[in-house]
Formats: sequence, structure tokens, C-alpha cells
Amino acid sequence: MSAPPESSRLDQELAPELERWKAQGLGRDARLPGTIQGIDLGSNDYLGLARDPRVVAGARAALEEFGAGGRAARLLRGGSPLDERAEAAVAEWLGAEAALFFPSGFHANLGLIGALAGRGDALFSDRLDHASLIDAARLSRARVFVHAHLDLAELDLLLARARHARRRFVLTEGIFSMDGDAPPLAEIDELCRRHDAYLVVDEAHSAGVVGPAGAGAWAALGGRDGARLAARVVTGGKALGVAGAFVVGSRVLRELLVNRARSFLFTTAPPPAVAGGLLAAVAVCRGMDAERARLRALATELAKRLGLAPPAGAIVPFPAGSPERALELAQRLEARGLFVPAVRPPSVPEGGSRLRIVCHAFNRASELDELARVLEGAPRPPKKTEIPDAGTALFVVGTDTGVGKTVVSALLLRAARARGLAAYWKPVQTGMESDSATVLHLAEASQHECLPNAWSFPLPASPHEAAAHAGQTIEPKRIHEGLRGLLRTLLGTRVIVELAGGLLVPYKSEPELVTQADWLAEARAPLLLVARSGLGTLNHTLLTIEAMRARHLEPRALFLVGPPHESNRRTLARVAGVPRILELPLFEPLEPAALAGWLAANDIAELFTP
Repeated sequence: MSAPPESSRLDQELAPELERWKAQGLGRDARLPGTIQGIDLGSNDYLGLARDPRVVAGARAALEEFGAGGRAARLLRGGSPLDERAEAAVAEWLGAEAALFFPSGFHANLGLIGALAGRGDALFSDRLDHASLIDAARLSRARVFVHAHLDLAELDLLLARARHARRRFVLTEGIFSMDGDAPPLAEIDELCRRHDAYLVVDEAHSAGVVGPAGAGAWAALGGRDGARLAARVVTGGKALGVAGAFVVGSRVLRELLVNRARSFLFTTAPPPAVAGGLLAAVAVCRGMDAERARLRALATELAKRLGLAPPAGAIVPFPAGSPERALELAQRLEARGLFVPAVRPPSVPEGGSRLRIVCHAFNRASELDELARVLEGAPRPPKKTEIPDAGTALFVVGTDTGVGKTVVSALLLRAARARGLAAYWKPVQTGMESDSATVLHLAEASQHECLPNAWSFPLPASPHEAAAHAGQTIEPKRIHEGLRGLLRTLLGTRVIVELAGGLLVPYKSEPELVTQADWLAEARAPLLLVARSGLGTLNHTLLTIEAMRARHLEPRALFLVGPPHESNRRTLARVAGVPRILELPLFEPLEPAALAGWLAANDIAELFTP
């Protein structure tokens, strides 16, 4: 019997992956039904232009005059004369010098970011930016900084950190596609001005919905002298009801894209009917102020009725929590003739499954009333369980094992006890030597100030390996819940939490890898980093800080433990961007008096500030 073909072997590997995906409630219908059944409360056709007779007529006329296909890339004479006419119409609508027509929003963002940025540049992306912006940033080869959603303080910090980059570009959306909120563009523009950066705004869900004549979120600001706007992206498949996309900016930018945007250079031009439809759609859209006001009013009223934050445009996300719950709600609405899609990972973060409700100019108030009656009684998922009163927990994290975390923890416990109630906790202890006993001795603390380990294993190894050796599995959720419980019962107590080994040490490796850094990202509590002072610390410390910041974690201070090394300290002070660097000698002998003497000479009160 012959061996199965290689493609069959691949299918045999892929099928279980699909089943696991579906078991998590994340499966999609591969049949991809192409039409909406029932009342549309989910599509991006905000103004109903997809079926507007004027838009259809524009597409039909282009089809009859120029044919069905784009035929070739535009540099090879593909497309039609309508392409440039559509570009001029969109540029005039948005008050810009020029625009360039792409087959889709994904093409537009890939081409724009790849042409603007490369090695030596820095890109700053909101965590909830659209996948096309995220992928474009990753593929550009520029350094990518991701900040928490709408966190301008973090963006400010990241921009300052990248001051040596050749160019800096901040990437954001006019209205975010899944959360329906909007960034403070004026404040972001001011940050760009302060840090000599430029702004790119994806107007996919704001063009046609907000701004004068529907010209988008940036236009809604009015004129801004000295604005740092580099480009806007306007998609044709949302409010305009057709397809394609435009990058809108200066004439120089358009010329750059024609020469360097790979997704433009190497892609067949959009069909002429798309350009013809868009020409008509732009003209119609500009005069639909009443329809824009209506859809925004419907969305605002629905959000108010459901107890949700006011939307920036037409999108009202209704939280469901789990994928299964989102699907169940969508099916319940579908049974009443209402189409509202369930949005699940990877379209949204884990735990963020939701109904993505979209209000349109053509929806009736009675339809939204029916929707609200179904959802008003639906249970809401619990809010994300961050550690309450996280300011009372202070994490001690190391670049490696044996760098001095335990001594620093003892130092902090000693300092905390002098200011009030304090306790020490090491969630996972490996090896027979007890760090808790060392900390208690050096801090001269009592036994009740040392909290019991969540796990303790005799093998001196990585937590996941030591647990496996003992026939156990560490559940990070249990650690998270344990600390929350401790902080609830130890009100007003500063808890010093010492982690095991280095930042990326695994708690578990199967069925998926979970590291200490992953838990820290969930806990969102303040932390301190401990590193060696001598040879090798630059690489280990900077890599650890980079891994922290990739998870939106920022150390309050860096402790360098060991003989003073002025060059390393000076370099880290210049490039690490940590607020404070403290040097801690190797105390000989290592006794409580040595720690007391160091604290008398070094004020670290600010490390405990919430």
C-alpha cells in the first residue's frame, strides 16, 4: 500500500488544530454565506450606499465603458481613467493635495507604512489598531512600540524613548473598528509635535460618519496650524458602500507611494466599476449630513439604554465575555430577524468576545428597540479581574537567577515595615533552600509577615520543570487569585512579591507556554528590576526591559547588585529609560545591620508610592 500524499499528511496535522480552535468556540462557517438575512445591524454599510441607485448606476456605467477587470497593475496601464478622477474627488473631499487608490484598506496600510518606514525608524501603534496597521508595522522592519489602548502617557514615554530613531510615526484609527471609541487626535498631534513624530490616521470607520461633509475624524478637528499629519487612509467598503481604499496626503507622499508602495506596484488595479461606484458614492456621501446625524443619534441612544459608553460613531460593542456566550446572543437575535455578528478572537483580545452592533442611517427606531429588549436582560460578563488596590503589591523581578532578588526583597520589606504594615510573598519556591527564611532574617521580620508559598518544590530548577518533577502543574490563575485574596484581607499592607529566576521563566509549558511575564502583564502591579552590576548585564538587562515593555510593564527602578561598575551604570542610565538606578553592594557579611546601614544612606520612599 502506497504512502499517503504529502498534502494528506499535512491535512492530518491541520485537522486537530481546527478541532481545538472550534472547541474554544472560535470556529467560523467555511461556507461563508454572502448575504445578510434579516435586519442589518452588523455591516459597515453605515449610510446604505451599497444599494443606493446612484452608486449602482456609477458602477454600471464604468463596467459598460471600461470592462470588468483591472487587467494589470496601474503602472502597466491597468485600471481606467476613473481611478485618477476618484483620487481627485477623495482628496478634495478631505481637503488634501492628493490621494492614491488601492484595491483594499489592507493594501493601503501595507503600502503606506512600508513606503514610509524601515530600518532605523520607529512606529507607535495602539494595542487595538486594526490588523492591517499591525501587520504593516511588523513587515516594515522599523522598530515597533505598542502602547495600551488610548494611553497617551505611555505613548509619550515611548516617543521619548525612541528619540534617536530616524523617523517616528504614530499609527491610530479615527474610530476603532471593534470598540467604537475614538482617540484624542488633537492631543496625539501635540505629542507628535513635541517629539518630532508624524501621525497616520486610518479613517475606515470615521470617514462618512463624522466630520464636516463626513470627511472623517481628523477633519472634525478643524484646521490645525503646524499639524504633524502624514497621511489618512479612507476605505471604500464602509460608509462609501463599494470597495477599495485611498491613501490621502501630500503630492510628494503620493509620488513616494507610486514608486515604493509594494502593495500598489505589484497588485492588479481595482476593477473600473469600483472606481465608478466610488466616484458616485463620494458625491452622494458629502450631502448626507442628516443621515449621519441620525445614525449617530441611534447609536448614542442604544448605548445609553444598554448602559454602555457613548460611541464615537456608529459602532456599539456589547460585551459577552466568552465566544460561546457571544454566539448564543447572536443566534438569539437572529431568531428574531436581527443580524448582529458575534465577534471573537482573534478579531478581539482573549476575554473580549462581544456583539458588534452597528447602527445605520436606514435602521428604524423600532428595530433597535427590539434589539435592546433582548439584550437588556442578558447577563454581563464580570469585569477583568485586575488585582484590587494593586499599589499595595510591589513585584521584585530579576534578569536571571542568583542576581540578588532575595536581598533586594529583604531590603524592601525592611523599608516597608518602617512605614507601616508589610509582608513578603514568594508565590513559587524551588529548591530546598528557603528564600523566605533569608528575607525574614535580613528584614528582622516576624513569621506572620512571611506569607506561605502558593507552590513549593524540592528540585532547584525552573518552576515548570520543578513542578513536573513533583508530578504537579502550576496554574498561574491560582497565583493571580491568591494575590488578590491576600490584598483583600491584608488591607493597608505593602506586599513584597519576589518572583523566581528571570522574567521569562516558565510557570508551565503545556498545552501552551505561560511565563512569569504573562502573569505580571495580567497583574499590572508596580515592579522593580534586579540585575548584576558587572560584565554581561547590559545585554541581559536591556533584553529584560524590552520584554517587559512589550507587555506594557514599566520598572520603577533598577537595582544593580555587585561591585560598582561605572560604565555599565552610565550606559543603562542613558539608554534603559528607567526612572532610577540604585547600586547595591555584595554585603559581607550579609547581616541585617548591613541592610539597615544601606537604607540609612539611600532614600527609597518613592518606590512605595502608589
